[in-house]
Amino acid sequence: MAIQIPRGTQDILPSQVGTWELIENKAKEICHKYQYKEIRTPIFEHTELFHKSGETTDIVQKEMYSFKDRGDRDLTLRPEGTPAVVRSYVENKMYGDPNQPVKLFYNGPMFRYERPQAGRYRQFVQFGVEALGSQDPAIDAEVISLAMEVYQSLGLKHLKLVINSLGDKESRIAHREALIKHFKPRIHEFCADCQNRLEKNPLRILDCKKDRDHELMKSAPPIFEFFNEESKQYFDQVLAYLDALGIAYEVDPTLVRGLDYYNHTAFEIMSNAEGFGAITTLCGGGRYNGLVQEMGGPETPGMGFALSIERLIAALDAEGITLQTEAKVDCYVVALGDEAKIPAMVLLQQLRKAGYSADKDYLDRKMKAQLKAADRMKAKFVAILGEDEIKMNKVVVKNMENGEQVELSISNFISEFERLGR
Repeated sequence: MAIQIPRGTQDILPSQVGTWELIENKAKEICHKYQYKEIRTPIFEHTELFHKSGETTDIVQKEMYSFKDRGDRDLTLRPEGTPAVVRSYVENKMYGDPNQPVKLFYNGPMFRYERPQAGRYRQFVQFGVEALGSQDPAIDAEVISLAMEVYQSLGLKHLKLVINSLGDKESRIAHREALIKHFKPRIHEFCADCQNRLEKNPLRILDCKKDRDHELMKSAPPIFEFFNEESKQYFDQVLAYLDALGIAYEVDPTLVRGLDYYNHTAFEIMSNAEGFGAITTLCGGGRYNGLVQEMGGPETPGMGFALSIERLIAALDAEGITLQTEAKVDCYVVALGDEAKIPAMVLLQQLRKAGYSADKDYLDRKMKAQLKAADRMKAKFVAILGEDEIKMNKVVVKNMENGEQVELSISNFISEFERLGR
């Protein structure tokens, strides 16, 4: 029996990689404009790291790929990027960097054991941004603006930004007590997860998919009723910045991010494209003041987001957007006869060293078949080299667009080829 790919994973084939590269390069280019620097953290971390960042989350409780190594250490394949970035921030004392806030981005595979479905995999690629060290609401707006620009730069139009505030610590404590009081008398009517969350993190009950239609969900006290003045002013400022930047949004008091460390701003970017599917969220993020301290660092505010490349590609498909990723070959070298094989290989290497994309036939095909291969590869030029051409120190170069042919000298091929234009 042939070995098959593990469930919940996918092969990204050569024909698809160009799309991935274009998306990732575009996101990196935008991050560089915003002065965010790339950080690369290990694919596995100590399991404790993720427990510190979200003990009551579904990710920690149900979805992590955890294992013991040969030294009996508990390790976990990273299910998300933020905890590892914050761990590195603390461990490498980035809070001492004179340039504050520290603005970082990451891109790489994440792992969650969940039921695979359209756009959701057990191994997936996450692109994320973290800004650490500023309590300014302008950073919240900047992070949201950056996320929106990534999607818009790729041509997506059916986007909806949904935003909420979870308030500061004081507001959340007051809201927590109200939620416990609200749900406790009838908590037995909810799923086992919600019953476990009641005392630990009742806010997570509002994010439950199983019990979302329960009548107590609709009547649950909203967080904004418990905002102190500071929380109100902070959220108002974030919205004012978004208004000034011309970024449309919808305030949703029921929006709750699925990770324990969020406070103040929380947001999601969704796709409104027809046929996109039931799960419309493309990107999620928010502010996480307190996570750095939890990791052993000084009191440091943070703001960030993470997006799935797989879901971004699904959104492009839903809107019928095809990214132009196919790279043309600048010159395809055709060798005719045994005597031309080595000179053709030398010519090919000269082209590549001069910065051209070039290829040749490796199957000893006839000239007609080689020209067909060049056409399939969308070669701009074909350089034909046979025994007669070698004797005359000539290379026949054909423009594949208009069919025109010229003869160039073998000894000065690159300098003469330059004149034909890339």
